[in-house]
Amino acid sequence: MNKYSSFFKTVGGGEGERCKYPTRLDLYGKGCFYDCNYCYAKQVLKFRKLWNPSDVGVAPLLDVYKTIDKIPIGSTVRLGGMTDCFQPIEIRYRNTYNTIKRLNEKGIHYLIVTKSDLIIHDQYLDILDEDLAHIQISIPTNNNEVLSATDNAPCFERRRNAVEILKNLDFDVTLRLSPFLFDTCDFDIINKIQVDKCLVEFLRTKPSLEDELSNYINFNDYSIKDGGYRHLTLEKKLEIIGKLDFKELTVCDDVSNHYDYFQENVNFNPNDCCNLNT
Repeated sequence: MNKYSSFFKTVGGGEGERCKYPTRLDLYGKGCFYDCNYCYAKQVLKFRKLWNPSDVGVAPLLDVYKTIDKIPIGSTVRLGGMTDCFQPIEIRYRNTYNTIKRLNEKGIHYLIVTKSDLIIHDQYLDILDEDLAHIQISIPTNNNEVLSATDNAPCFERRRNAVEILKNLDFDVTLRLSPFLFDTCDFDIINKIQVDKCLVEFLRTKPSLEDELSNYINFNDYSIKDGGYRHLTLEKKLEIIGKLDFKELTVCDDVSNHYDYFQENVNFNPNDCCNLNT
């Protein structure tokens, strides 16, 4: 087993200041089977020659337990910040399963962000705590051709099904359009997903990424330079979210003045762009 020891981190800097839940438990690391070509973690770790999606690291579970035991009751941690905690390796090692059980015992909230529908298998539905679990299913587009070109995760229909099953079971679940590949979307199909909450996170791009996605995305719209990336203009972002129809809409944004605008004028919960029920 390839062990992964750097599994616990509280993010600082600008991201940590904007995010209400900056503390992360990465139960798998140094690579992710889904290997999304737009993934910021992949870009950082690949540059450091630490990214290997075919040999994912596994956090030592006893060390994870010791860390959880030090987290104050009532806190919220994110399961997975650099990799997906429900990627296929979970079937073998069950780190996420056992960590959820421990968090339940300790009364600690957990925010799960995943592209996988493994979370709706009975073994996980049996242990997810309705008061402590907060789940965001990531769906960048409904276009399966684009999904298969950008990640190795389940198809659109399986992800949508996971959202709707969790909603029907009264879990705190959010459709996460992240990164929102709006150029490739059918908004009518997106708007028909049966869920109240929708979180939008727009793509941030660099030239290397643009080469990979140029067949699908018009990068001429990404004219704002901020934090080493190119971003859409605020006007373009507002045009896009104006096409979405969800009861509780929120936008998470890296550009500081855009973040402020969405917080003040758009987000359902101005104090929490993840809009969790805590």
